[in-house]
Amino acid sequence: MKTTLRQVLRSPRFMIGFCTFFLLLVIIFSYPIFNPGDPLEMIGLGTFFKPGTYVSLYDSVDAPRIYTLKLADSAANRIAAKLLPQDRVDMKDWLVLYGIDEETIDIEDTRALLELWWRNYDPDLRIDGMIRARHNAYVRLDRKLNGLFNSEDLTILRPNPETGEIEELLVVKDSDYVNLQDVVNVRVLPLGTDNFGRDVLRQLVSATATSLLMGLIAGTIATFIGLLLGLISGYVGGWVDDFLMFFINLFTVIPGFILLILISYSIGQEERSATTVAIVIGLTAWVWTARSVRSQVISLRNRDHVNLSKLSGHSLPRIILTDILPYIASYVVMAFILQISTAILAEASLSMLGLGPKTTEIFTLGLMMNWAMKYTAHLNGAWWAYYPVILTIALISFSLNLMNTGLDQVFNPQLRS
Repeated sequence: MKTTLRQVLRSPRFMIGFCTFFLLLVIIFSYPIFNPGDPLEMIGLGTFFKPGTYVSLYDSVDAPRIYTLKLADSAANRIAAKLLPQDRVDMKDWLVLYGIDEETIDIEDTRALLELWWRNYDPDLRIDGMIRARHNAYVRLDRKLNGLFNSEDLTILRPNPETGEIEELLVVKDSDYVNLQDVVNVRVLPLGTDNFGRDVLRQLVSATATSLLMGLIAGTIATFIGLLLGLISGYVGGWVDDFLMFFINLFTVIPGFILLILISYSIGQEERSATTVAIVIGLTAWVWTARSVRSQVISLRNRDHVNLSKLSGHSLPRIILTDILPYIASYVVMAFILQISTAILAEASLSMLGLGPKTTEIFTLGLMMNWAMKYTAHLNGAWWAYYPVILTIALISFSLNLMNTGLDQVFNPQLRS
């Protein structure tokens, strides 16, 4: 046992897969401790807020102190942020029409682009072939650019609670800054919010835990059924083997995913809890495990130690449990790992079709993908609503399959170096 465990721990593939999977488990269990709360809580009054740090504007005005910083690039950064991509394209178009070489114009370099504009643009100049509406559009763009440099102070007014008169509360200059430590309400959203205004990272961690639990339930059921049928069919043989193989082949012919869709659809949305869907997946995913276990048992049932147990009068359950099962235990573990990965992918596929667990109480990785696609996150540029989900599913499948490959290298004599 120690030698086998040592070989497993020395397998690079197994260790990479195990460390990746273990890291996911650590995040799942530790993140709710640092960021507790309901993953279904709708904190954003809107859809698809970008990832970042959100500061209460109301509390920042009442911050204890306002700091004055003289930053050389603050004005340039402010102008670059207000200059829209379309504005940059329009500036380049006019400069090209004016006669500036297109290759010398870099729309990403804000300072150089503005210098070219100020040096060459003349609102009274009429370029041949340019219609009046287009000319007026460039005039409005020039006025906008001039307004970007007007960094006037902002005055905040508030009515006096006693007299009702409007009083000056605060004058905000372009050099005034607030320390985040002085602001009461600050919320960090590393992955922004989804279409319902929910924290995507908190939701992702909870959904990953649910999907792994569903994979564990489905994998256990599928492995148990496949192991039981494979052991009986392979060892007993005869008409029992013929009957079980007819039953197994019947499920082999029927596409498992189609059967899974039909069963999930017949249950109904309200009755489809995460456990129910996991059980359905497990009941439809045991076929290849049963066939593989049967072939392993057939190669073992005529071994000398098995025949010796038969001559000793040992019972059928004892022979299977003590003389056959230990020899295929490594294969059963590998099959169990693959069943978990297959179940998670099956749940994601079902949920993408709208046949996953009901969405009012619990959510999974597949449901997050379903919501992102249904509310057109890919068209709105909200990559944070689906890319992390895809990456998480890929990491889970990658780690489990890598662990399985590492175990196969250890226990399969044909793959040993």
